[in-house]
Amino acid sequence: MTATRPTRPADPGARGTLDKATAENFPVAPFFLPRASREHIMALYGYARLVDDIGDGDLAPGGADARHLGVDPADADDRLIMLDAFEADLRRVFAAPGDGPDGSSDGSGDGPRHPLLRALRPTVRARSLTIEPFLGLIEANRQDQLVTRYETYDELLAYCELSANPVGNLVLQVGGVLSPERGGPPGGLCTPLPNARRPPGGSAGLPPRPVYLPAEDMRRFHVSETDLSAATGNASVRALVAYQADRARRLLDEGAPLVGSVDGRLRLLLAGFVAGGYAALAAIRSAGHDVLPGPPRTARTRLLRETGAVLRRTRKER
Repeated sequence: MTATRPTRPADPGARGTLDKATAENFPVAPFFLPRASREHIMALYGYARLVDDIGDGDLAPGGADARHLGVDPADADDRLIMLDAFEADLRRVFAAPGDGPDGSSDGSGDGPRHPLLRALRPTVRARSLTIEPFLGLIEANRQDQLVTRYETYDELLAYCELSANPVGNLVLQVGGVLSPERGGPPGGLCTPLPNARRPPGGSAGLPPRPVYLPAEDMRRFHVSETDLSAATGNASVRALVAYQADRARRLLDEGAPLVGSVDGRLRLLLAGFVAGGYAALAAIRSAGHDVLPGPPRTARTRLLRETGAVLRRTRKER
């Protein structure tokens, strides 16, 4: 079978979801990567962005996503119903032609219904991706509906096994960095990235829900949930964010040597992935660790500098 590249969905809502990549505080598909890699990463982004939007209740008005998934628009606000329907449509991505979404030959396997999942299918086939990391991200969003506070750092890391690590795992699979021979990524490579790139609470003036900060650390730095709802971070909030950023940097440092284990374009892809984490942390630092007004943006020049630094450092370590 000849694998085809993902194409940009014609559906306006799906294109709007992909366009959110420009508002992220990290480079989703860095411009210096090969075109095919960028397209596959954008297909993964569309999936991850949509499942997070479902879990956050941040879908576009009008109910188009619900209709694509076969859900009555009246139920579009029920996040668990939407996540169940999304999982069913994801399984159609992996079903063989003529198979049902559960793999049975019931003749209903006409492919996924949602445009972003249809755009994902070529990437899944071209890179022989497995369903487990995709399911992990759905499960993380289900957990967000039930668990909104984390007492310890270890509890938050366990959540990252569902929310952050699957995304990093898929990006590395797309780049050919992961394989049965290589095994999985170092634990420090994927975990810190999404958490370093998002504010710890909700939007200014709104209750932060869920809170991706350990309660034990909030107490240590004398930070309340009311503090996280402010328009800007006070000194205690900024000290807490700086502490978490240092943790994320140490995790990145732990995983970065994987860059030195590959060559050519794969090395550039992985260096860009790691550099995106460092660049996001640099943007947070430049903002004085005040992330409550919104995620600090990463400048292209900063990304290039960080990528060069990662490449130089890992070359010395080879």
